[in-house]
Amino acid sequence: MAFNYFSHNGKILPIEEAQVPLSNIEYQYGFGVYESIKVSGGVAFFVADHIERLMSSAKEIGLTHPFSPRAVEQGVAELLEKNATESCNVKILLLGAKTAEGASLEILCLNPLFPDAKLYRDGVHCVTYEYERAFPHAKTLNMLQSYLAYAEARLASAYDALLLDREGNITEGTRTNFFCMKGKTITSPPKEKILLGVTRKAVLKVAKENDFTVEERNIRPANLSEYDGAFLTSTSSKIMSIHSINEHTFAEQPKALKELMTAFSRFLDESRGVMN
Repeated sequence: MAFNYFSHNGKILPIEEAQVPLSNIEYQYGFGVYESIKVSGGVAFFVADHIERLMSSAKEIGLTHPFSPRAVEQGVAELLEKNATESCNVKILLLGAKTAEGASLEILCLNPLFPDAKLYRDGVHCVTYEYERAFPHAKTLNMLQSYLAYAEARLASAYDALLLDREGNITEGTRTNFFCMKGKTITSPPKEKILLGVTRKAVLKVAKENDFTVEERNIRPANLSEYDGAFLTSTSSKIMSIHSINEHTFAEQPKALKELMTAFSRFLDESRGVMN
C-alpha cells in the first residue's frame, strides 16, 4: 500500500516532499533516534510508551529538541487520519542538529511486516554475533553494526542475530529482545545491557499477571541447555519462539511459552493499544 503523506515538524506534507539534505552532518553521523509503532485494525499500540522512549533516547545521547510528547502524539494521530489507514507501521524519526531549534521531527507510515505463521508454530533459528552497543538504552540511528549483524544472520538463514557483550553473554537481537525460560520462570539479560523494548515491557506485564516469575541474569550460549526454551519480542513479531541458536536446538516449544503467547495475544485484543 502506498502512503501519500508524511509529517514534518507537525505539518502534513505530500510524501514526494520528504527529504534529508546531503549536507546534514548530524544525519550522516547517525545523530538521531527513532521509534516504530504498530497500527492494526485502526489501533495504534502503546503510543505513549513509544514516545516516552523516544524522549528518553534523545536525552541519553544529548539530542536537544523543541518537541513535546503531546506534539509527537498529535503528529502521529493526524498522519494516520490523513493517510486513512488502519494497518501500518508508523516510524518516528527525531533528527538532531547543532541547536535544539534545528532538530526535526519526521513521521511516516510504512507497510506492516507479517512474519510467516509457521515461524510461530515451529520457532526460528538465530545466530550469535559479537557486538556491544555504545548506548544500550537509546534507540539511535547508529545502526551500522546491527545492520551487518542482521545481514550475517540472513546469510545463515537465521531470523535474527543475538548480540554478545565483551564477556560473551547474550544481550539482545539486532531488532528484538531476548529471553530464556525454565518452567514458568522467564530469564532476561540485565536491564542495563539492553534496549528496554516497548513490547518487552508489555510481555513482562502480561507474564507477571499470569503467575510467571521474571528474573534478570547473564545468559551465555554455553548454558542454553539449562533452559526449556527461548523467545524474542518485538513490535512486528510480538512473541517469537526460538527453535535453535547456533548449534543448540531446544527440544520443543515449551508449554509455558505457548501459554504466554496466548495470554499476550488476548491482552493485545483487549488493550485497545494502551499498556495500563
